Amino acid sequence: MSPPAIDRAFERRLASLVNARERGLLQGGLKGVEKESLRVQPDGMLATTPHPRSLGSALTHENITMDYSEALIELVTPAFRESWELLQFLCDLHQFVYRHLGDELLWATSMPCNLRGDASIPVAHFGSSNVGRMKEVYRVGLGYRYGRMMQAISGVHFNYSFPTKLWPVLADAMQERDAGQDFVSAQYFGLLRNYRRHGWLILYLFGNSPALCGSFVRGREHSLKEFGPGTLYEPHATSLRMSDLGYRNKNQAGVHISVNGLDDYVRDLNAAVSTPNPDYEKIGVKVDGEYRQLNTNLLQIENEYYSYIRPKRVTRSGEHPTQALRRGGVEYVEFRALDVSAFDPVGVNQNKLRFLEAFAALCLLKDSSPIDSCEDGTLDGNHSVIAHRGREPGLQLNRNGRAVEFRAWALELIDSMRGICELLDEGNAQRPYTAALELQEAKISDPALTPSARTLQELRTSGESFAQMALRMSGVHKNYFLDLYPPNEQRLAEFAASAEESLRAQAEIERADTLTFDQYLSNYFRR
Repeated sequence: MSPPAIDRAFERRLASLVNARERGLLQGGLKGVEKESLRVQPDGMLATTPHPRSLGSALTHENITMDYSEALIELVTPAFRESWELLQFLCDLHQFVYRHLGDELLWATSMPCNLRGDASIPVAHFGSSNVGRMKEVYRVGLGYRYGRMMQAISGVHFNYSFPTKLWPVLADAMQERDAGQDFVSAQYFGLLRNYRRHGWLILYLFGNSPALCGSFVRGREHSLKEFGPGTLYEPHATSLRMSDLGYRNKNQAGVHISVNGLDDYVRDLNAAVSTPNPDYEKIGVKVDGEYRQLNTNLLQIENEYYSYIRPKRVTRSGEHPTQALRRGGVEYVEFRALDVSAFDPVGVNQNKLRFLEAFAALCLLKDSSPIDSCEDGTLDGNHSVIAHRGREPGLQLNRNGRAVEFRAWALELIDSMRGICELLDEGNAQRPYTAALELQEAKISDPALTPSARTLQELRTSGESFAQMALRMSGVHKNYFLDLYPPNEQRLAEFAASAEESLRAQAEIERADTLTFDQYLSNYFRR
């Protein structure tokens, strides 16, 4: 293989940060996590109980909500400058939740527990308000469009924004006069494009869904192999969750959203939420007085688009995500391709977060040309190859139309991150970012160190099925949180107060409604 072309733009931008008068330009970026978990019964079957009232209102609680299902809890942290603070908050949040789950557990893996078909998965209910009903109908629509089984998959989302002090120095290095919001948004979209090009590395390093319960594909065609009774797998898979068996399903094959710039992105998303789809028209919107979906368009709303990474801005009340981006530009990015780690009680760990922070900087600083439709297909193909076959010996990926060895390309990216990690470690003698980088480098040299390989080895050693192993790990995690001592009683009390306040807030929203649901939906989509 010929040596890779030198990225002069990356070298120049990195040098500008190294030589800047102000130190710590990459330090102190804001970090947050959204972590999903299925609630399950002691026997490992999906919980049939409603979202516990003692956890507050899933509609209005800022930290404890639901994703698709009544049984799919989503825990959301605020933004923190230090990853240890984030993980401490997430740990406290888990401890609070477990105090109110009785004998139920939080499922420890991304791929779900033993399921008895779509009908066994209850759609999340958010109360009687118009906004709550819209959330519920949207989820009903997802079930009709993609099946409820896919919606039972869990994941971890990592939200990140760079420190504001970075932008003027970066603008100067790029010979840009204005470091304002338009510049910031353009750089974030450069990051998005480079994540599309290199994000397969995240699937390899952190993918933890090489196997699943056979109930997940019951009645569907698939090419999975039998690992043992009740367990299916692919021998070299890293993340079946992010393959065409999971989120990257064929139903959205006709939805193409450009990340070449803010205007392109908003244009394509707006087109997708306003273009009718014949298959969805057959489902109907309101049938026999009951809503089946919000509309019959390619996407009901913007959030239906499943992507590895999203540009985000905090929305105001009633505001669409694209309206927020139009109003204020990109505020942060949401990394969405992380599997729940069965080997970490909170589903994620500090080394992973540190690596992601450095990887975000790599994607920001590297040269990032526009992506055309031909390259777009190639990039999807690379992600799919890693999801299905990432640990396969001698695996090759498509790089600019040429086959290259996965391992060599991955090590090249790791090598490019060394200077970034040195900047993030500046002033810290323990060099935690460099240490996190070295841990990931070791996984490339030895695939047996990856979480996906570790999961398969656990199955082989224990002789358990996937469901049995995941249930055992769920029990280990539950005991960990309930046995933590001393608990942070002040924070647990704050969570309890927030739960009560969220219930009052939901009741107030329901009292304030004056429009019919039909009128509310009409107004929402007219905006």
